[in-house]
Amino acid sequence: MPPRLEKITPDNVLAACAITVRPGQAGLVAPVARSLAEAYAQPEVAWPRLIVDDDRPVGFLMGFLDIAWRPDDPSDVRSWLWRLTIAADQQGQGYGRFAVAALAEELRHRGAERLTTTWVPGPHGPERFYRRLGFRLTGELSGDQVVGELDL
Repeated sequence: MPPRLEKITPDNVLAACAITVRPGQAGLVAPVARSLAEAYAQPEVAWPRLIVDDDRPVGFLMGFLDIAWRPDDPSDVRSWLWRLTIAADQQGQGYGRFAVAALAEELRHRGAERLTTTWVPGPHGPERFYRRLGFRLTGELSGDQVVGELDL
């Protein structure tokens, strides 16, 4: 059975919050609990999902889906890969690739033409991962993070 995305519910929220990355990656992505707090505060745009394989939580994904961002141009949907956390012992097994593809499919279904994300540059950062998936640097910065974009 392939991995799947599940909505965050009272039944799986603690499992989601227990997902942590490798120690050297801790400063590169916010803890899942913080992501869920941000999703709670912005329910109109947050799309949090638990990544599950064989009923085992392996990661967390949160998209930013602002469909009403530019009502004058419905094809210009502002969409972000807001958070992606793959459990330390599950990295390198394709779950990140699966999650990005699932978010991209959801965005295509909603009419988006591109997916944007940010990451902290550096030797322990995820740039190689995102570049292998087809993201290209836009030349922009968001705080201390670079911005990458993927055409859908």
